[in-house]
Amino acid sequence: MSAVQSVDRALDVLEALAERGGEAGLSEIAARTGLPYGTIHRLLRTLLARGYVRQESDRRYALGGALVRLGGVAERMVAVWAQPYLAKLVELSGETANLAVMEGDFVVYVAQVSSPRRLRMFAEVGRRVLPHSTAVGKALMADRPDAEVASLVGRTGMPRRTANTITDLPGMLAELERVRRQGYAMDLGEEEIGVHCLAVGVHDGSRTVAALSVSGPAERISALDLGDLAGDMRAMAREFGSGLGPAAISAGGGTG
Repeated sequence: MSAVQSVDRALDVLEALAERGGEAGLSEIAARTGLPYGTIHRLLRTLLARGYVRQESDRRYALGGALVRLGGVAERMVAVWAQPYLAKLVELSGETANLAVMEGDFVVYVAQVSSPRRLRMFAEVGRRVLPHSTAVGKALMADRPDAEVASLVGRTGMPRRTANTITDLPGMLAELERVRRQGYAMDLGEEEIGVHCLAVGVHDGSRTVAALSVSGPAERISALDLGDLAGDMRAMAREFGSGLGPAAISAGGGTG
């Protein structure tokens, strides 16, 4: 393998582990990457030695602790890059704006600019939530095949957060198809009663790596022209995503 090809393949292995919730067997990695077992073994030996992968007692492989340091630095950088876009979203909507990513099977909010209004939504950056009950979670899942969504919610479950939460797979798949058609996702009091959120995906040219959202009291969000706002948000997401390149974003927390 050439040096560039080796790096490319090593990243394929790491992404395969991430897409399986951070842990996978050799056959699962091979199925995801299309690489021969011998090649995967050689890559894993290097990644194990550097701490980017660890081997569990059942011989499955998992993402290693060395990624935490890189992820923390990347999170801080992305949060800084996102601030002008989030500030513009607050200007457009009057509501709190968030940036969220998927970390394993959870949605994590990595940046936020609060609404200037006295009554506003606030969620601590770094908070982890399940994806099925949030607009950002739906925006992030909508880019995935139905089989992958089914696997994801099969691992996490779909607990009822409010009376409005979608708690069955057919309902969620229908919701995600609606997200794909209209180009944005909504949380209509599904994570927290009285709170509505609108979110769009951020695409880096390869995949959806993050989601931008606005969240606020239900009556104020409902009064907005959601179609126009979503269109503006998609334009922002395209601009923001074009600056990220085909790189993964990792971790960091909210409501939306």
